[in-house]
Amino acid sequence: MARGRLNSGSKAEAELPKAKINSQSLQKVAKLLTYIKPYRGKFIAGLLFLFISSLVGLAFPAILGALIDAAQDKYKYSFLPHSITLIGITGMVLLFGQAFISFFRIVWFVQVAEKSLADIRRDTYFKLITLPMNFFANRRVGELNSRISADLSQIQDTLTTTIAEMVRQLVIMIGSVVLLAIVSIKLTLAVLAILPFLIAFAVVFGRFIRNLSRQAQDKLAESNTIIEETLQGIANVKAFVNESFEANRYNKILRDVVNIAVRGAKFRGVFASFIVFCLFGTFVGVIWYGSVLVHNHEMYFGDLTTFIMYSIFVGAAMGSFPDLYANLQKAVGASERVLEILDEKGEDVSINAIDNVVKQKIYGNLAFNNVVFAYPSRSELTVLKDISFTADAGQRVAIVGPSGSGKSTMAALILQFYHPQSGSIYFDGLDADEYALTDIRNQVAIVPQDVLLFGGTILENIAYGKLGASKEEIVAAAKKANADQFITSFPEDYDTIVGERGVKLSGGQRQRIAIARALLKNPAILILDEATSSLDSESERLVQEALEVLMKGRTSIIIAHRLSTIREADKIIVLEKGNIIETGNHQELIANEQGLYRYLSQLQFETAQS
Repeated sequence: MARGRLNSGSKAEAELPKAKINSQSLQKVAKLLTYIKPYRGKFIAGLLFLFISSLVGLAFPAILGALIDAAQDKYKYSFLPHSITLIGITGMVLLFGQAFISFFRIVWFVQVAEKSLADIRRDTYFKLITLPMNFFANRRVGELNSRISADLSQIQDTLTTTIAEMVRQLVIMIGSVVLLAIVSIKLTLAVLAILPFLIAFAVVFGRFIRNLSRQAQDKLAESNTIIEETLQGIANVKAFVNESFEANRYNKILRDVVNIAVRGAKFRGVFASFIVFCLFGTFVGVIWYGSVLVHNHEMYFGDLTTFIMYSIFVGAAMGSFPDLYANLQKAVGASERVLEILDEKGEDVSINAIDNVVKQKIYGNLAFNNVVFAYPSRSELTVLKDISFTADAGQRVAIVGPSGSGKSTMAALILQFYHPQSGSIYFDGLDADEYALTDIRNQVAIVPQDVLLFGGTILENIAYGKLGASKEEIVAAAKKANADQFITSFPEDYDTIVGERGVKLSGGQRQRIAIARALLKNPAILILDEATSSLDSESERLVQEALEVLMKGRTSIIIAHRLSTIREADKIIVLEKGNIIETGNHQELIANEQGLYRYLSQLQFETAQS
């Protein structure tokens, strides 16, 4: 039956894609069904109770017919008592038994579904957070979030409702057809000759209406996108006086929604008329023919009532299968998408914190040896070309160069977010592969240009550098990072909520919290990725003072656009198009009149003067 709404006021939701159900897709789904194994006892019991409940439900039309016949002193069924009262009591007992069984069936199915889904959600999330950076570079966060929310919700609905409903409707349909034949083979043949054709037509026509409904939802989603974009960029809309353009754009989409909705309403009206005339006409015809049989004493009136109810059961069961099958297709598609994540190869990172403690200490010596690297998603573009340099423990090494020269890529390689196609990276003279991945990341810290804070408190964000740190340790780190003063100026002190991505704090405040977090971590190697490039002069001064404290006594890799911040570096590496073209300290590089460093330095000086 068509259930797609074409009312343009309904909420537009993206419909999950369906997958073909075949042996290959079912094999994939079977992998997810292994999550039911720990709870298979309740699942089997639930299926058994479902089967019994469905069979008991089939007895009620027979009891109703028997009551009607008993009222006329006619008793057809020998297995039922020959008394109106006893037949009624039998029906009530069966009804109570079915309610009792249904309670446990529903509870057990929900318990199995919720527990197994929780296991799938846990494993999917655990897998996601241990996947390499390249996986996230090729996928949107919204898409991944959909895997855990929409896809797993679809699987949940299938486990709790769809499977149970398919079994129930199948039992009811088969049982009803058998009982129809027992009650009256003539009427059964008449119904079965017509009903399948009506339902097939309803399914095909219903699918067409659902397609129209989907078109209306897509258009409505487009209109919502226009609203979102306009409100997010309202300053640009007003600055360019484009209110009329946006209004016309939105109005055009709304007119399209109305046109599709009205067109769909016309087809839905035709469909509803067809259902009323043909489907109900069929039942009127059956009742008419049955009444003739009753009149000719070929069947009892109670039998006719029983037959009508079983016919309704068959029609309802047949009508429910298209939707149930569509839900099953969505669940198969959702299962395949979830399994794509579960089958991905993750990094060697344990979910148990105790497994990730440092086993091999790093003192801070770092070396790149003939490193060649291209991002896996853009393998045709080599970002780093035969890079070699050394940084001794405690040294400050600056990496400078134009945008796109590969500076931040080197930081990603140090953190082992990616691995070079050729060449090696050494820590204390040992190849990075000889260390546990967690050993390297536990002893390397980064202060990025765009600091991302989690939506909790300032205390929680600083403590992220060392989980389990005491309040005293956190405050001490904040003081060294020049952050304590502004933190204590807030009414909630260290319990101040920073908001999503730290939106309630200024850029300089976020930077200092990131520095405090890095100080708390106490790394052997520190990466400063343009940590002051987007700050005003006063914020830059405070952050620079905090960075001086942070860099003291540890190897520091400083990626910078502002060359004034790296004059005191022990070594400066100049990158251009993935190649190291100059190396030396500030004095050596500034003395090279033809060098890129001197050119960039003069360019920045002239810009600052102007």
